[in-house]
Amino acid sequence: MTARTVLIVTALTLQEATRRRVLRSLAVLTVVLLSLSAWGFSRIDATFGGLTSGESRLVAAMVLNLVMFGLSLIAALGTAFLAGPTLAGETESGTALAILARPVHRFAVLLGKWLGLVIFASGFVVVAGVAQFVIVQVTTGYWPPRPVVGLALLAAQAVVLLTLGLLLSTVISPMASGIVAVGLFGSTWIAGVVGAFGAALDNDGVARIGTVSRMLLPTDGLWRGAMNSFQDPTLLVQFNEAFQGHPFLSTAAPTTTYLAWAGLWVVLVLGLAGAAFHRRDL
Repeated sequence: MTARTVLIVTALTLQEATRRRVLRSLAVLTVVLLSLSAWGFSRIDATFGGLTSGESRLVAAMVLNLVMFGLSLIAALGTAFLAGPTLAGETESGTALAILARPVHRFAVLLGKWLGLVIFASGFVVVAGVAQFVIVQVTTGYWPPRPVVGLALLAAQAVVLLTLGLLLSTVISPMASGIVAVGLFGSTWIAGVVGAFGAALDNDGVARIGTVSRMLLPTDGLWRGAMNSFQDPTLLVQFNEAFQGHPFLSTAAPTTTYLAWAGLWVVLVLGLAGAAFHRRDL
């Protein structure tokens, strides 16, 4: 019965997500970003004339990472503001009371909503990401070396953020939970950039800022792994010294240990969300 409940809630969550205005806003923002990126990539040769093949790949990789960061930000906004209303909104409106008045376990409902949001976010990342890769291939001839790994890491980043959004939605209002989640996402990214500059300057204290932030909220660590997957590995060998600490180039892929920590982080935060939802008055 619990597994069936999870699947039913998952399907209802996906259906609800497609009806929200947030989805239409995401679609518009994505189309605008893809259109601007298509124009920008088509102008690379005209703007940076006389580039060698290596320099051309470097520029294409950096611009691709910049655009993919934009897509990850859109995914972050969408998942954060979808995760908030999925619990807090139903609790405030009384819908959750009608559902949970039946013999339905609260954690089964939470897990179903989480799974629905995971499918939605992952689908968005894959569709938008593949569309962007095709644009880059057509306009510049560049194709990322490990696109599947990169998209998987971006999807994992969205899962981390929506899980945080679900936890926040059990204790604060839907709007506030979305704002806090996106704010933490941006703060972690900035801390990661600061840490990268610290590492480039051999300043251990500053570099530690990025390390600590990536452990507290794994979004930036997963994002840097995705960047590494989208760029040609020979670029960092050729241009290592010139671009150390660059916010849209990554020197290393995430370790297995870090990926395991990100997975454990999701499990722990989802467990906390379940505990908070179980204790919450409806």
